[in-house]
Amino acid sequence: MGIFGHGRHGQGLGRRNWLGPLVLLLALTALPADRAAAQGAVKSVHKDWQIRCDTPPGAKAEQCALIQSVTAEDRANVGLTVIVLKTADAKSRLMRVVAPLGVLLPSGLGLKIDATDVGRAGFVRCLPNGCIAEVIMDDELIKKLRTGKSATFIIFQTPEEGIGFPMSLAGFGEGYDKLP
Repeated sequence: MGIFGHGRHGQGLGRRNWLGPLVLLLALTALPADRAAAQGAVKSVHKDWQIRCDTPPGAKAEQCALIQSVTAEDRANVGLTVIVLKTADAKSRLMRVVAPLGVLLPSGLGLKIDATDVGRAGFVRCLPNGCIAEVIMDDELIKKLRTGKSATFIIFQTPEEGIGFPMSLAGFGEGYDKLP
């Protein structure tokens, strides 16, 4: 089954292409969500989304990502960050989600856009600041994100206990279009 019902994880990604954006991810994000605002330079704000840019060590050029950080509906100290970026070769569009440590990895990360269940993405690794789920975005997923009002990302701490992270999609399309 595809991630979020689309594509396959890791499709078309060589280790070299993956490491550059990962360095950007680490440079631009930190959990809890309120600390993510201190990472990377804000280049523009598109309603509830920001384009943040940084030049990671060893990178030849500045790298930018469309980012939004939120906290759980019922747990103000539990944060989640969504990062959308284009790979350096401009061939892939990625969505990386940094979820808090302690997430139940086999359950993956769920996504609903408005009331529609889009699917689940697997976690690829955990780092000191959180666990990362990644999906290669296809045109259908981008269209749903552009036209939807809200997305809810769902993590699990036990098989029975899901935690929802509602996120506004206001400004997603505009921000995505301005992403270098």
